[in-house]
Amino acid sequence: MNHDPGNPFTLDRTLVRRSFDRASRSYDHAAVLQARVREQLMQRLELVRIDPAFVVDAGAGTGHASRELKRHYRKACVIALDVSPAMLGEARRQQGLLRRFDRLCADAAHLPLADASVDLIYSNLMLQWCDDIDAVFAEVRRVLKPHGLLTFSTLGPDTLRELRSAWAAVDGHVHVNRFLDMHDIGDALVRAGLAEPVLDVERYTLTYDDTLALMRDLKAIGAHNVTAGRPSGLTGRGRLAGMSAAYEASRRDGKLPATFEVVFGQAWGRTTQQRPGGPRETHVAVSSIGRRRGSK
Repeated sequence: MNHDPGNPFTLDRTLVRRSFDRASRSYDHAAVLQARVREQLMQRLELVRIDPAFVVDAGAGTGHASRELKRHYRKACVIALDVSPAMLGEARRQQGLLRRFDRLCADAAHLPLADASVDLIYSNLMLQWCDDIDAVFAEVRRVLKPHGLLTFSTLGPDTLRELRSAWAAVDGHVHVNRFLDMHDIGDALVRAGLAEPVLDVERYTLTYDDTLALMRDLKAIGAHNVTAGRPSGLTGRGRLAGMSAAYEASRRDGKLPATFEVVFGQAWGRTTQQRPGGPRETHVAVSSIGRRRGSK
């Protein structure tokens, strides 16, 4: 997805940063999905034979993954990178005497890092907040060392499908972000020149008593509507009531479901074995992750 000011799904980067700044104190309490996916992504990473010296946690948020990366790779320099200064301020609290990591405020599409300087880039649920995924992956390729690894998770197009459908019954504005399909993400990895992409999808369902509880959770993690096509002004009570009534059609066993489609992926930096004109995309079972041996 490329940045296009005329696209109603284009994200306002300033508002994205402000949203996460405001959510920095409430984030950990509400980030149930983020914690679950982080655990899954860490487990997948443990299957990969790699001994990195320099690690970047891109979209580090409040720093839980940075702390775990430092625990797992004790000798590595770990950088918690995020666009939100307030989130990085909260991340400071995750540090211990034996698990110290550095913090860097920067945009993933403009990494202030040297070429071929990073062994491992870890990113949990950050890419969906980047309009230009090609620019992000180009930067990843630039800063990764040969045989360096990118491992990430992001949200797919079925995410919040119930909420999107409920709002569509009320008005024609954009209320939910657009999320890229796994195949589009795979194509972007290949366009960037990253090698041997591996992608798969898992679906998670969170349940709520009512739509207000869902909206409160989204607000608490900084997931505000910052698209160009969002409604101007405040959303009135009438439209909120209409959306809530439409959402009721999804109620099951007394609860309202919220679906999240999570795309897991990994790819390697430039390798001498990479051939021009090779396969455009690779999908393999997650059980085979780790057969590719990375070097330091």
